[in-house]
Amino acid sequence: MLTITSIQKYSIHDGDGIRTTVFFKGCPLTCVWCHNPETQTFQKQTMHNIEKCTNCAACINACPNHAIDIKDSVVTDFEKCTTCGNCIDYCVLNLREIMGSEYSIDELVKCIRQDEMFYEESGGGVTLSGGEVMTQNMEHIEALLKALTRIGISVNIDTCGYAPYLNFSRILPYVDTFLYDLKIMDAQKHQAFVGTDNQLIFDNLKKLSNDGAKINLRLPLMREINGNQEEMQAVIHFLVTNHIQVTKINLLPYHNTGSGKYNKLGKEYKGMHLHAPTKEELEEFQSLFIQAGFHNTKIGG
Repeated sequence: MLTITSIQKYSIHDGDGIRTTVFFKGCPLTCVWCHNPETQTFQKQTMHNIEKCTNCAACINACPNHAIDIKDSVVTDFEKCTTCGNCIDYCVLNLREIMGSEYSIDELVKCIRQDEMFYEESGGGVTLSGGEVMTQNMEHIEALLKALTRIGISVNIDTCGYAPYLNFSRILPYVDTFLYDLKIMDAQKHQAFVGTDNQLIFDNLKKLSNDGAKINLRLPLMREINGNQEEMQAVIHFLVTNHIQVTKINLLPYHNTGSGKYNKLGKEYKGMHLHAPTKEELEEFQSLFIQAGFHNTKIGG
């Protein structure tokens, strides 16, 4: 079984054409700006829309683990919560939901095929995202990719690159494009803002390029962290000196559209101080890459 948080149809920012984007649950990174915090842990979670809650207390009485209490408002102890679903059944306003649904490969393929005509007409397909696809059960991921390949559906994989390269090499024949995130070049800053070292990410990018993978490089940019010319020059230097072949570079300005999810998960959003580079700064970054020979550099997804 595969644990999925959501399936987004008619997506136009996750590769060529019209696509269905499948978000897997679980990621080894903890980016402070993450706009899908519900995909970070591999376990299912309960989300609660606190802002609309009327404190009726129906969920408190329904919880067998005493994980819900009322103080100034209804609060959930997520360490006690076992995602049994009782509180969801009793919430009259439908303000609670479990993040993470299990799909068999056949069920997921059936869902994906519902929009098959859009893929054919637009040159689109499926994008597997997350979370992090490459840290899932790779036997199941490989079986899913083979099933989609057999019926002629193109597959992209959106990845942070932080996984054993064996996981990449076993599915390489079935992937059209890797949407590869390169977040921060400095190792210490990467550890501070992302939660891991970045050497594995660099190594895997080099190996994918050497193995002939089609790579769209994606750079999420924040002025306070990596949205500056020094960082852009470091990316260019890395790509050029390692002879990394990329088909496209996307400069992705920071947005905080996922910040509202953190409170629903009982988490603190640590990216409130972050800002996107200005339009002028993004255009300067774009010019740097084009001058370095990366002519297919775009602002946005």
